[in-house]
Amino acid sequence: MFPETIVTDRLRLEAVGPETVDTLELYEICSSDPYIDEVTEYMPWDPHETPKETLEFVEEVTEQYESSDGASYVIRPREGEDRGGEIAGTAGFGVEWEKRTLGMGIWLRKPFWGRGYSGERAAAFLELAFDRLDLELVAVAAHVDNDRSNRAIEKYVETYGGSREGRLRNYVVINDEPADCYRYSISQSEWGDAAHEVTVRFED
Repeated sequence: MFPETIVTDRLRLEAVGPETVDTLELYEICSSDPYIDEVTEYMPWDPHETPKETLEFVEEVTEQYESSDGASYVIRPREGEDRGGEIAGTAGFGVEWEKRTLGMGIWLRKPFWGRGYSGERAAAFLELAFDRLDLELVAVAAHVDNDRSNRAIEKYVETYGGSREGRLRNYVVINDEPADCYRYSISQSEWGDAAHEVTVRFED
């Protein structure tokens, strides 16, 4: 249903699984990367405490991929990019088939912030959702206090003709506390009318 690999101008995304990611390498990043606390500040997950926690994540998203409910991809800059081939983070999506909606998210290690990778990954997921899966809507949400993410989202949402829908109260739980998020969305027709400047290739 979903591609195993997605290649864009600067990124290579591989579906998370035992064959594509070293669980212990991912654990080191998710547990003790130098900026992991800053990375997870507005995320609905905490730094991993044990390798087993990382393994459970890999198993969970592999099952989700196989059941066609969604997918998670490890992000690596392509050769020629600074720190090419390294794990930069992960990006994922879930599909609500009855609502014909794809909801997406991403996190990146701090050295990879500010490069526009979030928007490039969004371009790939939008093409997947609308051109390949024939869905009607792509949605994304970010903590209301996460200025960096909201700016990045606003930039690519505006590029593809979408908009911020509003504020969702108590939408996520972070550090055991409910938190508000802004939700943005792009429709298939809005995307179809926009200019597509990112080259995307799907590999099965």
